[in-house]
Amino acid sequence: MFDCFPHGASQRLDRPTYHADLSRVYSSGIGFLNKLERGQHFKERGFPSWEAFADGDWERALSLAVERREDYAEEIRRASQLGIAHRRLRVVEFPVTPYVQWELFVLRVRVGLGDDIKILDARDISHIERHRPVPEVVIVGDAAMYEVVYDEDGNAAGAKRYTDRSLIRETNAGFDALYERGEGFHDFFNREIADLAPPGVASAPSGSRGSR
Repeated sequence: MFDCFPHGASQRLDRPTYHADLSRVYSSGIGFLNKLERGQHFKERGFPSWEAFADGDWERALSLAVERREDYAEEIRRASQLGIAHRRLRVVEFPVTPYVQWELFVLRVRVGLGDDIKILDARDISHIERHRPVPEVVIVGDAAMYEVVYDEDGNAAGAKRYTDRSLIRETNAGFDALYERGEGFHDFFNREIADLAPPGVASAPSGSRGSR
């Protein structure tokens, strides 16, 4: 699964070009967007909820996450108008990192609005990840696929853009297979996240994600 991904031909895009290209392709009649998230430590500078989380103000972080509700609702409405089905699969390692604990509270807001998000226990794919982690990738229909890349300090620095349709199909098939194995968001959240104590300040090596 994902065996050809590391060897696929790609075009390196800086961050502004990546965002512009993704927006252009997104509006071109793609049909679906699949997002696979694997990293467990990130920074999201400029996102108020994450800033509060990083400052150790857990209650404010959760409050600010809910305040983004209308922004998320607008994203979902736009996807519906364009006929684009969104699916997101979030891989979670145990013990759950402070970042992922925070992120799942943010994603809960999105799920409450109708976003289609599942969770996959990293232990269930250890046999797939013997040589490398599954890719953190955004698959935009059969038109393009993006793998986010990071600079030396761990900040988001753009993406690798793939357009080989056979590679996109193979990667999407891998996503589909893992998504079928994923657990419903609320089932996972209620069992593993809801009763956790508020986390301390995230201090592990990190990358910059951008908007939730």
